[in-house]
Amino acid sequence: MVRRVSRREFNFGLVGLIGGLAVGCAQTGTPAPGAGQPPAPPAAPREVKVGAIYPLTGPVASSGLDCRYGIELAAEIVNGKYDLPLPLAREEGLPNLGGAKIQLIWADHGGSPERGQAEAERLITQEKVVALIGAYHSSVTATASQVAERMGVPYVNAESSSPSLTERGFKWFFRTGPHDATFGKNLFDLLRDMEKKGVKVRTIGIVNENTLYGSDANKITKQYAQEYGYQVVVDIAYPANTSDVTSEVQRIKANNPDVLFQVSYTSDLILFIRTYKQLDYHRQVMRGDSAGSDVPQYAKALGKDAEYAVTRAAWSADITAKRPAAKAVAEMFQQKFGQPMTENSARAFTGMLVLADAINRAKSVDPEAIRQALLATNIPGDQTIMPWQGVKFDEKTHQNIYAQGVNLQIIGGQYYTVWPFDLATREIVWPMPKWSQR
Repeated sequence: MVRRVSRREFNFGLVGLIGGLAVGCAQTGTPAPGAGQPPAPPAAPREVKVGAIYPLTGPVASSGLDCRYGIELAAEIVNGKYDLPLPLAREEGLPNLGGAKIQLIWADHGGSPERGQAEAERLITQEKVVALIGAYHSSVTATASQVAERMGVPYVNAESSSPSLTERGFKWFFRTGPHDATFGKNLFDLLRDMEKKGVKVRTIGIVNENTLYGSDANKITKQYAQEYGYQVVVDIAYPANTSDVTSEVQRIKANNPDVLFQVSYTSDLILFIRTYKQLDYHRQVMRGDSAGSDVPQYAKALGKDAEYAVTRAAWSADITAKRPAAKAVAEMFQQKFGQPMTENSARAFTGMLVLADAINRAKSVDPEAIRQALLATNIPGDQTIMPWQGVKFDEKTHQNIYAQGVNLQIIGGQYYTVWPFDLATREIVWPMPKWSQR
């Protein structure tokens, strides 16, 4: 017997059938009403996370803090609005990303390559940063950038100077500052220029800490010494963060080189200088490799004993008049942090601006888009605070082809540019006065 279906049952079943058909269409990919329209573009992020890895504790924490200050000031200029001839200064935020602001995510490696590697992984996997900047120590930069290379994340380095960092064939690694091959050649060009002034230099001494930074600088110095015809009479590699250098200084004094090339971080260099004075070791000039002798803590700790050392640098406050923005930025730095801008902070500042500029030109937080934008970077020198021709990366190595160095000397507690002579703001004091004459 066939039962008659009531109108209520029929209507209920019809609704169910329509619902089932709708579900079936969704499952089989049948377009819903309005399909075929292009999807709305993803909303621009309000913040763009950048991971910064630096030594914020440990023996060189003061240098790490210098770098942090430089990066923070660069991010403030990008995020705000300033009448400066710098990338992104005159517009608030990243204009191609809807005014998104740079958010810095900090990591402290304390000078440990292993810790730097772990922090790079954390920043990428947990903090979801779109790029990394750091890490001051060449040895830490080497391990942290390996993580970025493996994970396909752009890594900008501003301060590490070991040439090998840009000789690894890495796809994601870029360096804005000069490396030790550039600085090493500068040393010997200075010696040649001094010979034209009647100064006689025949022998070289090298003392370096034994991490990647010091080892690379040692190789380059010996290479140029041979090329320029100088004899290396003493060559010492010592353990980084050592507590006693008496035997090393005794060896240096016994060989008595005309010029001593010193590659040390700040705490080690202070110990060496005090030991030089204690053992009355004198040389024509000591040329430091920046990392130890170009920070305020060095001169503050040693007072007059720090005087007359020559140090290589990529920036100096006394040549800011040659860059329209440099003087203004240095004044902003002093006002914000209560201390002078240093070479470390200037290099870090520049690296952060270059990275922010690339993210903006990428119009995306996609890593490959940012990498391509870095490759296309071409910032004129007058749009930086550095005494460079500009920022443009070599296609193969990703080293800034325009990065160069100057030599500074500490006179009266101040750092003055003394070479190249056409940029010098003060005549170089050569030879250094003996300890008893200071």
